[in-house]
Amino acid sequence: MQTVVIRRQPAYQCGMFLLAKIFNFFMHPGLWIGFLLLAGTILIWTRWQRIGRWVLTVTMAFAVLVTAFPIGLMMIEALENRFPIVTKFTGPIDGIIVLGGTVNHFTAKYQGQPSPTGGAERLTEFIALAKQYPKAKLVFSGGSGSVLRQGVKEAESARLFFAQQGLDTRRIVFEDRSRNTYENALNSFKLVAPKPRERWVLITSASHMPRSIGSFRKVGWNLIPFPVDFLTYRPEQRGGGFNMTTGISQFATGFRAWSGLLVYHFLGRTDALYFDHHLNGAIR
Repeated sequence: MQTVVIRRQPAYQCGMFLLAKIFNFFMHPGLWIGFLLLAGTILIWTRWQRIGRWVLTVTMAFAVLVTAFPIGLMMIEALENRFPIVTKFTGPIDGIIVLGGTVNHFTAKYQGQPSPTGGAERLTEFIALAKQYPKAKLVFSGGSGSVLRQGVKEAESARLFFAQQGLDTRRIVFEDRSRNTYENALNSFKLVAPKPRERWVLITSASHMPRSIGSFRKVGWNLIPFPVDFLTYRPEQRGGGFNMTTGISQFATGFRAWSGLLVYHFLGRTDALYFDHHLNGAIR
């Protein structure tokens, strides 16, 4: 087992991390809806009841809109389709890196089990490629995205999962200091120090791939994108239904992915906002 030793994060990076968490909290659509419903309900019992009715009407119209129409799915699909699914590679693969966001490391710490989340395909595909390319270098990058609980690392839970699935964890370099995608790229690049001619594969969720590839390329690492954990179907495969919880959740997922990409581009943490894919030797 290998672990990375990385210097303490600069103060400005810690400040940006905290601001990002505050931004994500206040920009979640579920919070808006809850706040506006509460505000509208209070207002209709005051002399500003007309304003309250408008607030409630607009809020419910938004909720019905994202439920009746696949707005969230279309936002997610636009990101997921930037890079095609790779089923075969041309040429050798020197290394494989998978990003965190795949297990609930707090539950895993308490229960003593890996506790995979909805992004577990990142882990399973990583295992499959590791077995397919036994000589490839392996990296798992993921610490803790919690502001207050940095002592519990996702890398430990991932190590437990890989061991249970029969993958030799001595092959894997665990980078456990990263708190976000940019730090995944920066810390992993410092750790691995890839050579210019090496061919590395990056595994992460399809909707997360544009931001991830952009961040890794920004630090000077051009990888082959290997998107997994797709959430959308082709349009003709989408079924009907009217589920408000699902509609709002899908919109929240799409909004978070797009806002993260836009913020990263604004901060100069990606090399492009919405670019054409570059397969770098991978073929479908």
